[in-house]
Amino acid sequence: MSNIIIIEREHIPVEQIAYIEPFEAPTNGQFRPDKPYKGRVVLLNRETVLTEQTPKDFAEANEFRYLPEDNVATNPLISFRVRTFVPTDGYNPAKPFQTRLMWRDPSGDSRSKLLLTKPEMVIAIVLRGETEANGERKTKPRRPGQPRTSRKRPTPRAEA
Repeated sequence: MSNIIIIEREHIPVEQIAYIEPFEAPTNGQFRPDKPYKGRVVLLNRETVLTEQTPKDFAEANEFRYLPEDNVATNPLISFRVRTFVPTDGYNPAKPFQTRLMWRDPSGDSRSKLLLTKPEMVIAIVLRGETEANGERKTKPRRPGQPRTSRKRPTPRAEA
């Protein structure tokens, strides 16, 4: 993972990125981008930068952790907390959110994002880095081990 991610003219320290989500242009037509933006990079303080990469492509290119059900990629360098989301009388969204992903911004304020993915799966992927359904990390295959051979030390010669 690189220390700085460059998106067009923006140079963003990787530790300032919380997650990447899909970008959907507003339907009111007030914002007409000149490029085909596909993702929104969300910084720790909730500021955003648009990118032409999808969250999945961004995750693969920058070693972020991808939640396929939400089409969101999270930064493995960020300490996230996971809570079960329970709708309230005052806030009952149309989507069946199950999880609240939480982190702290640079000022220490709590920030969050609602997710459709179950909390157990968010913990497995976002916190533990697991990518397989059975709870194991998907890793590169190991190189075959080389047998260890002992080096014989030369015996000291007796001097005459």
